[in-house]
Amino acid sequence: MAVKEDGRGDPAAPQTTLEGLHVWVVEDDPELLALSVDELRWRGAQVRGLDSAEALYRHLAVERCDIVVLDIGLPGEDGYAVARHLRSMAEIGIVMLTGRGSTHDMTHGLAQGADVYLVKPVAGDLLAAALVSLRRRLHRGAPSATGAPAPSVPSWQLQSDGWSLQAPNGKALALTGAERGFLRALMVTSSAPVERETLIAAVTDTPWDFDPHRLDVLVHRLRSRVQSATGLVLPVRALRGAGYLWTDGAA
Repeated sequence: MAVKEDGRGDPAAPQTTLEGLHVWVVEDDPELLALSVDELRWRGAQVRGLDSAEALYRHLAVERCDIVVLDIGLPGEDGYAVARHLRSMAEIGIVMLTGRGSTHDMTHGLAQGADVYLVKPVAGDLLAAALVSLRRRLHRGAPSATGAPAPSVPSWQLQSDGWSLQAPNGKALALTGAERGFLRALMVTSSAPVERETLIAAVTDTPWDFDPHRLDVLVHRLRSRVQSATGLVLPVRALRGAGYLWTDGAA
């Protein structure tokens, strides 16, 4: 679970803070685990580092956390099985942080229950932004003080296993395979930029033979199709030199 050097600048002033967030990191490499724990603790999170699924389950039996940051290649039970188990037992945030970056691995991880899928090495600011976004989404669905579910906030959603995009007004658009891959890759890291190379890998099985300008054409056509079908503007922002950003629900 690697967090690469991200140019912190002033070490006393992280750009994204995680105050009040309880995060458990599950990683069997001691050095990478220490790096991740240190990075998240520096940003204000309450962090626990664990080296296996068994250790995670032992601690979950006596206390709770908000989000688990999970590697896939764990000893014993792997990260896919852990995500599937966590999703069945509790409303807990699941971030997969792994060296496996293929579209197949990403799709499988999300299908097993991960809320966010990130590929190592990942900059500290990107990981922190993903955690903040996930905390916001979890908070929306948390019970109110009276015990009643909090009112849901309409948002864009992928349905039918990602083949349909539903707008906040309830209208939907059937997606092409490339559009589906683009939106899935973008929405799993909501409120954090996704690099063009990552998006290209999500829309084609042959990224080395893909003209990068075709990605911009795809986005232009998708925006036009979404507006025609729903009457709403697709919340996707192009960032010069940094790819694209999904802005639905961004603070």
